[in-house]
Amino acid sequence: MASTVTPESAGTPVSARPGYGQLLRTRGAWTFLLPGFAARQPFAMLTLSIVLLVQHTTGSYGAAGAVAAVTGVSMAVFAPLTGRLADRHGQRAVLVPGVLVHAVAGLSLTALALTGAPMWALFAAAVPTGASVPQVGPMVRARWGAKLQGSPLMPTAAAFESVTDELTFVFGPLLATALCTAVDPAAGLLTEAALTLVGGLLFAAQRGTQPSVAPKGHARVKHASALSVPGVRVLIVAFLGIGAVFGGMQVSLAAFSESIGEPGLNGVLYGTFAAGNMLSGIVCGAIAWKVAPRRRLMIGYAALAVAASGLWAAESVLVLSGVGLLVGMCIAPALITGYTLVEGLVPAGARTEAFTWLTGAVALGQAAAVTVAGQLEDRLWDGAGFLVPMGGTLLALATLVALRSRLVPQAVSRTVARGVGHRVPVTVD
Repeated sequence: MASTVTPESAGTPVSARPGYGQLLRTRGAWTFLLPGFAARQPFAMLTLSIVLLVQHTTGSYGAAGAVAAVTGVSMAVFAPLTGRLADRHGQRAVLVPGVLVHAVAGLSLTALALTGAPMWALFAAAVPTGASVPQVGPMVRARWGAKLQGSPLMPTAAAFESVTDELTFVFGPLLATALCTAVDPAAGLLTEAALTLVGGLLFAAQRGTQPSVAPKGHARVKHASALSVPGVRVLIVAFLGIGAVFGGMQVSLAAFSESIGEPGLNGVLYGTFAAGNMLSGIVCGAIAWKVAPRRRLMIGYAALAVAASGLWAAESVLVLSGVGLLVGMCIAPALITGYTLVEGLVPAGARTEAFTWLTGAVALGQAAAVTVAGQLEDRLWDGAGFLVPMGGTLLALATLVALRSRLVPQAVSRTVARGVGHRVPVTVD
């Protein structure tokens, strides 16, 4: 069994109420946080960059949404596999070939789009582009877990990671829109591929913070998949709804901005939505909650569904900005609470896999949303795509209400796993 790392040995002072400042003073944290932030940009930039590029070359939001959807589905399908491979062989062994494949696939997709290739060719290039997106978020969470075992800073680290995810959704869409509209339609996807390659390789190079894996030949203890936990399946539905908000907003805001003759406004509108997400995430992470996570999720998700239901009725930039800000403020509490519930629902040896399932669910929901929203924008009125976030969150809320009893944590033994990879016996009562 791995030795427990105390706050002192991790280089972090102890206090009764640990905060973000203490967390960031953890020895060695910045060595993986900075490259990890760059390597996370694909999740925030990829879909929008594809939508803007393919829409420019084909003139159809439906076609653009379909290509982005193939990418998202591939990402969702391969994310849990990436997590398992990292568990077994180590993060570096998965990241290095993964980012190389992603860079080549992204360049291929860009070239095919610019040369007017048929849709089947774009779909073929979209599959490896999505499948090779590095799962850096779960890997960073695993590195925190390896560093802070037994530390009261772990809840703070979980909140910080959710805030970091939201921060990428502030900068990513702004950067993608600015590059695609002010530089070249292909600039967004090219920059995304470059950030993935450089950030991923630098992140993989930080071997000192990589969670340990079992030596070759070491007997592995079989464990149940995270997907076998009923509560995880319920959370997957909730995160599918959140993905529907992201995908529906990306396509519909782009279409709205173009319809009023201000395509560059798309990044500002989406950035406002993402900024609300990030700011509420910072607040949620700083609060010492007394309300149980399950109840927080139910209340927060209900607020998200209500807010998302008002998007389709917004007819002006000012109103759309306000409603988008409100929707963003409702997303972060649901995301953070969902990840918090994983701690109680899933044995320690399967949590990284659980995180990748939730990340994949967001990608899958986003993929479905960009497809449907693109078709609605092409076939119905401007802004019809905003019906997708409303429908996705309402369906997910109904599922949460019906299956809320499955979100009650089971009694799990506190056997500690070694970082992301090494599985040790965990029993569930």
